[in-house]
Amino acid sequence: MIQVEGLTKYYGNYRAIDSLSFHADAGEIVGFLGPNGAGKTTTMRILTGYMPPSEGKATIAGFDVLEESLEVRRHIGYLPETVPLYKEMSVWQYVDYMAALHGMTGRERGDRVEEVLDKVGMTERAASMIDSLSKGMRQRVGLAQALVHRPKVLILDEPTIGLDPRQVREVRELIREVGKERTVLLSTHILSEVSQLCSRILVINQGHIVAEDDPETLGSRLQGQQRFYVRVGNADPEVVAQTIRGLANVVEAYPAERGVEVTSAKEKDARPIVSQTIVGQGWDLLELKPLGMSMEDIFMELTTEDYIAEMEGEMEEEEE
Repeated sequence: MIQVEGLTKYYGNYRAIDSLSFHADAGEIVGFLGPNGAGKTTTMRILTGYMPPSEGKATIAGFDVLEESLEVRRHIGYLPETVPLYKEMSVWQYVDYMAALHGMTGRERGDRVEEVLDKVGMTERAASMIDSLSKGMRQRVGLAQALVHRPKVLILDEPTIGLDPRQVREVRELIREVGKERTVLLSTHILSEVSQLCSRILVINQGHIVAEDDPETLGSRLQGQQRFYVRVGNADPEVVAQTIRGLANVVEAYPAERGVEVTSAKEKDARPIVSQTIVGQGWDLLELKPLGMSMEDIFMELTTEDYIAEMEGEMEEEEE
């Protein structure tokens, strides 16, 4: 549904994005992560037809964003970080107006407006003036306009910003539901949101895609070793740690939790021998679980200067 090849954008002499290439398929929710100024917003504006690329090509549902921008807009629902709402309109009037702009008419339009307002939980506020709404409610109106024309592709820039915890949960469920039938490109600074919603993530930094994979695989690649947590019921964790140290690297013991954090080389899984040793000592093995990298760990690792320098060095070697 989304296909990007060699996308580059210059602002004067400044190169905001540099030779980006990626894809997103139907029924896939893809997270788009990066620090401020990394190139996320520029990329989304190009994909939605708000500005042309300097170089490269992008297609949405088979239509070129530069040559067939009107067709692209028919297939895209876009929620920018700051939603451009008409404050002098009521909620119903605004969403109805957006439906009309997409060519919907008559009873179909009214039914669709009613349906989408129900989806985003704004039916009871349909007659309210947008100017009177809270920031969270305005965000939901923005989601309604992005969905009203049944787009095949949704591009969402910080969709849960300004929402309270209950609204955040509702919006995430909505994104998860619509993502079953559509392609969703989701930009967010809430890293836990990526873990909960996205099947794959793209990490962009300084205009380059620095990583692309599912969260679990990315964490495994970056970690370079296995981490796991062991909890024993009837032994002092310090004693357990001393016993395990001959088998694997003990990172830390947690006496209050009766647990020990352990690492081992990826190619040499220490979990079987550790568990056998604990049981052989007559101790109760209550828990043994893997410890993956959090999304925050992954994000910080991929956007450090050292990682960027390493990636650039690998790219130069490939070119040679």
